[in-house]
Amino acid sequence: MTTPRDTSASRRSRANGDGTVYQRRDGRWEAAGYVLAPGNTRKRVRVYGTTRKEALAKLTEKIAASNRGLPMPSAQGSLGAYLTYWLENVAVHHLRENTHTRYTTCVNRYLIPGLGRKKLARLTAKDVRTWLNQLRTTCQCCARGLDTARDQPRCCAAGKCCSKRLSPLTLAYVHSVLKSALEHAVREEEIPRNVARNVRTGTPRPRRIEPLTAEEAREFLAAASGHRLQPLFELALRTGLRKGELLGLRWEDLDLAGGTASIRRTLQRTNSGGLTALPTKTQSSERRIALPTPCLRSLDQHRNRQRQEREAAGAGWQDSGYVFTRPNGAPIEGATLTRHFNTLLHRARLRRIRFHDLRHSAATLLLEQGVELVVIKELLGHAHIGVTATVYAHVRLRLQRDAIDLLGRALRSSTENTGEPDDGDEPPLCAAAVR
Repeated sequence: MTTPRDTSASRRSRANGDGTVYQRRDGRWEAAGYVLAPGNTRKRVRVYGTTRKEALAKLTEKIAASNRGLPMPSAQGSLGAYLTYWLENVAVHHLRENTHTRYTTCVNRYLIPGLGRKKLARLTAKDVRTWLNQLRTTCQCCARGLDTARDQPRCCAAGKCCSKRLSPLTLAYVHSVLKSALEHAVREEEIPRNVARNVRTGTPRPRRIEPLTAEEAREFLAAASGHRLQPLFELALRTGLRKGELLGLRWEDLDLAGGTASIRRTLQRTNSGGLTALPTKTQSSERRIALPTPCLRSLDQHRNRQRQEREAAGAGWQDSGYVFTRPNGAPIEGATLTRHFNTLLHRARLRRIRFHDLRHSAATLLLEQGVELVVIKELLGHAHIGVTATVYAHVRLRLQRDAIDLLGRALRSSTENTGEPDDGDEPPLCAAAVR
């Protein structure tokens, strides 16, 4: 006669839907049950443990996730295989070509070597955090074999590490690429959650920007006077247009009589098409701006000069339709514009800055003149005013001093403001004067 105590633990009855738990011949415990699968179907899964309690806990966790509507992951391949699939079939249709190229470089250089062998369904937040910490402290000359490829090694191959590590901005970019890929895997119900979102890398400190002061801006404009591309540099400093937006301007976009310009495209070099006209960076970047009077005069002179160049070129003229072209009418390369810009900086004896810093300078100078942030946002084509306030609104010490002086005048007592003694008819506002 058997008693409940003598009944095998593997034969104890469980409620319907809770699955089954039994002991295998090898001594391990196995639990099996049905969970939600992609496509709103049911799938039988099996989990294992050294004890009955461990196997039952694993099965209970999967059933609980299924009850919350999270399907069972269907991914069986590695993270590297999925990243390759994501780049070739998903990201290529949603990203600009240059952005897709940067994503591909990031995946092939960092993600696949570091996490590519991990199973996509078994990737955890701990795996991502451990890999990021290792990437943060690893010399890139050692990890990627850069030193061994040099003619004269000066790092690991020479027995002395140069400690060339990734910057916080690069680490944040690599992390964001992984998050984007895993987010799409969640949408395709390959994995139940994006584990990369549970890893915090911290906010990297933005690059410190030193825009041109008003005096430096005047010196730069003086140096650009007489240059063939003077209208371009003048537009960049007075309106804050991006390099690609300036090079992508066509004469049909300008209304010199009305004093406006329509920003519709950007000119960029891509690997497949060379210099290509692409849509603006964002939908807000497609805008119509007012042109300053000095720019209208210089653009009118530039159009007459371009007509003379067209007559001189004859049959060799390339009618591209762009406002700023080479002497034969062909579009201008971004690298060529940068060389001209650096030459002007050297001629004006100004410090070395990027061409994009002319955009920062325009926003800063406008802010110093008291222009509202919303006006600067519309001029620069930002989607949100917060971008204008945090990135381009660099308030200099002079603005802070003016604000402090303004507050001091407001807090100054009436006697100090007028220089006349108080007649005592009106009671003081407070017991002690604010000094």
